[in-house]
Amino acid sequence: MSVPEAARLLGISRASAYRYADSGLLPGVRRLGRRVFVVRARLVEFLEPEQDSGAGVEAA
Repeated sequence: MSVPEAARLLGISRASAYRYADSGLLPGVRRLGRRVFVVRARLVEFLEPEQDSGAGVEAA
């Protein structure tokens, strides 16, 4: 997907998304020549909530 599309999904400005892509904070960024893309699966993975690792532990 394009960086502006990723920005809309994240609720941030286009400029911020490009800044995050340049700094490495935006996951799944790929460059093809001068064009910048975001791998959709990596972005979705980033947006999904973490699984609770203590789900099997009983409270005392």
